[in-house]
Amino acid sequence: MPTAKQPLDDSSTQKRLSKLEDILRDMASVVVAYSGGVDSALVAVAAHRALGSKALAVTAVSPALAARELEEATSLARRFGFAHRTIHTQEMAREGYVANSPQRCYFCKTELYADLCKLAQAEGYAWVASGTNADDLGDFRPGLQAASEHRVRSPLVEAGLDKAAVRQVARMLDLPIWDKPAQPCLSSRIPYGTPVTIETLLKIERAEDYLRGLGLREVRARHHDKLCRLEVGEAEMELAFARRQEITAHLKKLGYLWVSLDLAGLRSGSLNDGLKVTHLPNQQSQNEIPTMQKKG
Repeated sequence: MPTAKQPLDDSSTQKRLSKLEDILRDMASVVVAYSGGVDSALVAVAAHRALGSKALAVTAVSPALAARELEEATSLARRFGFAHRTIHTQEMAREGYVANSPQRCYFCKTELYADLCKLAQAEGYAWVASGTNADDLGDFRPGLQAASEHRVRSPLVEAGLDKAAVRQVARMLDLPIWDKPAQPCLSSRIPYGTPVTIETLLKIERAEDYLRGLGLREVRARHHDKLCRLEVGEAEMELAFARRQEITAHLKKLGYLWVSLDLAGLRSGSLNDGLKVTHLPNQQSQNEIPTMQKKG
């Protein structure tokens, strides 16, 4: 990730931005699935630059979206002047989502993209676009199949931008969140197989709001029934340990019996560690995860 001490290669970064804007311009009009993270924010800003009023950023509001994320997304839209709208999605009404299998993201994105495609069709937008970047294609992301099924395009992938390139371009455009840590939805803190409930999502949100209030930027409150397992960035481990007593006391007030600090630190998608596929001779494991099509 580029830092304030690392100068940008302006010519290379400008070429990347130009390529992204050319792709968006060729789309003619677009609805951008805008979560408020750096990836979707870059697509939203670039679409506004390329298409003006023919670009609309849409944020899906649900119990899995932390209120602070919605506030930041709204603030950024105002700052850069791009059209922004919120819709309320109903993934909590989908049995496949609430059951929280490893395919949970597929059901979430199916709900989102179905709603965005309806909106685009009703209002005359040619495409729906996501903030998927090139690095995402190498990870386990069931939501990519939902995007493929709904013909959702990924301009960052088409432009060849990985996460590092996204941050470079975002920094050049003075996006204040260019170095923002990834913030996946709150449901990603719940282990597969544990049902997703509004009560649990609210507990996780309150825990992480408190932890961020202490100055922790990279943090996950992993929910394991009565245990809250905290993952923090390597640079913030010392701070978390120093405040361990008050952190424990506060999280117990939220309903946890035990609080632990994961010594391995923050790992994005760490709950996928449990997805181990074991092949037996002439037998397919019942726990095997189907391979997802990963189309750009």
